[in-house]
Amino acid sequence: MFRVYKKYICRLLPLVLCLFLLTACNIFGGNQQVKAPKNQQVYTLPEIGTYDFDTLDPALAHDTASINAIQMLFTGLVQFDDHLQIYGQLAQNWQVDPGGTTWTFHLKPHLTFSDGTPLTASDVVYSIDRALQPATQSTIAPLYLGQIKDANQLLAGKISTLIDDSLLAPNPTTVIIITQTKTPYFLSMLTHTCSYIVEKSFVSKYGTGFTDHLAGGGGTGPFTVGTYTHRVELSLVPNAHYYGTRPQLQKVNLVFYPTADQAYQAYQQHKIDTTQVPINAISSAKKRNDFVQTPQLWINYYTMNYLEKPFDNVHIRQAFALAMNKTAIAQNVWKGTVLPTNHIVPQGMNGYNANLTGPDGTNNLTGNASKAQQLLKQGLQEEGWSSSTQIPPITLTYATSVPGFDQEVAALIRTWKTVLNVTVTSNTVDYNTLLDKVTATTGSSSGLQMWGLSWVGEYPDAHDWLTYQFGKGALYNNMNYGENFGGTAAKQQLAQQQLATADGTMDQNTRLQDYQQAEQQLVNDVAWLPMEQVTATMLRNPNIIGIIDNAQNVIPPDDWGNIYRVQ
Repeated sequence: MFRVYKKYICRLLPLVLCLFLLTACNIFGGNQQVKAPKNQQVYTLPEIGTYDFDTLDPALAHDTASINAIQMLFTGLVQFDDHLQIYGQLAQNWQVDPGGTTWTFHLKPHLTFSDGTPLTASDVVYSIDRALQPATQSTIAPLYLGQIKDANQLLAGKISTLIDDSLLAPNPTTVIIITQTKTPYFLSMLTHTCSYIVEKSFVSKYGTGFTDHLAGGGGTGPFTVGTYTHRVELSLVPNAHYYGTRPQLQKVNLVFYPTADQAYQAYQQHKIDTTQVPINAISSAKKRNDFVQTPQLWINYYTMNYLEKPFDNVHIRQAFALAMNKTAIAQNVWKGTVLPTNHIVPQGMNGYNANLTGPDGTNNLTGNASKAQQLLKQGLQEEGWSSSTQIPPITLTYATSVPGFDQEVAALIRTWKTVLNVTVTSNTVDYNTLLDKVTATTGSSSGLQMWGLSWVGEYPDAHDWLTYQFGKGALYNNMNYGENFGGTAAKQQLAQQQLATADGTMDQNTRLQDYQQAEQQLVNDVAWLPMEQVTATMLRNPNIIGIIDNAQNVIPPDDWGNIYRVQ
């Protein structure tokens, strides 16, 4: 029986295996996607809200459209991965000296520009020095590369170059950059496009117009220029000399659409492969299988002048913060395109504190009316006022150019009246005027009282969101945090000291812990009154495979090797 049974099984096995494979194909692979042939590996993207790129020069780029294109054409020493963690791009590895000011980068072997010309350490120091040269007239490089030793001297025209000063190339594969102080967030700043490497011979030959000749070389990214028709589209093709995994896509078209509505219509007509979703279409778009939503490094917030009454009182500031129902505003005004938040450091980046609480010590985002009323009463007593009617007139100023803010401000004014019995008047100005007024409020008790703005991260490091906004003497400390005479000024100054300590701490875990503790104090003090984190809401052709979305909405260079189109 055993032999017969074994023989029977041996004869049956091929049939069973065949049936299993057929069944498996029906269950698991019936809708299996097949990679499109090479000539169909095309991805078309809209550049929305612009008629053309402002520039393709890495040293000068400041707008989203230009930066998106430059990220595909050029690379730097280090860049961010899908999780916004720093990794070596042109650099194979690096070290920083114990003093935290001398950074040594070792380049990957066999690097070349897109025309096949070898790329060496001399090209790296040339590119960074060029970005900071006064003749380049970059408004961005001083912000991101200003920490390099003697950069201020170069920008002031007191020295002619940083090469062989704080930018060194001791051999073809080694780059040394010296910073003026211990700067643990320096690598994050080096990820900006202004530090990307350009080919000196192209700049020497074509001058400021070298970007019109990128089809012939000049870049280091995964793509190079195929064709560029100004005000129509830029077509990119794979860089045959790319040092990393080469793209599977054979063409990426960046097409200009002046308005989001035009791009949305073009997507419906299958002319492009992705588009933003208008707010009025969000509810229906969320039901589609091509809908994508990703939190971005973008916080909408309100803030108050600590030198002007009534906002020199912490309890009145907290009352205003806790009266608001952020969840209702996110749904009713922004239709779910934003995430209500108590955070200053946004979700999606290193340093985000999932345990952070609002000024009432809870994670509540729907408001706390009773606590707000209690805090207001306490604040009134501290100011010697018997009722909210004695509060000086309050004006909230915001920019007319930001869609949706009219409705949000109206909702806030109604809430403060209902919950606190406080009347707030709105004042709208154009965006540039608002920025001027905000700047003028620094150190002034007669500037703006309260205003609304947004912060879109310049580099994904907590320093950009905390010290840059609230540090002692910081450029954006326009609300005068820690630089006032309020009852909690001393506590605010302790938070500023903690930020300064974190700024100089090389150990990443310790640094982030210090930042998180300081952020909690900032939230308790209502340094900002954070409202919502903006998300990228889009439709994307499901036949485009391999894109990993992140909070910077940028595809790392080597990721393009994993992106392709299916039929």
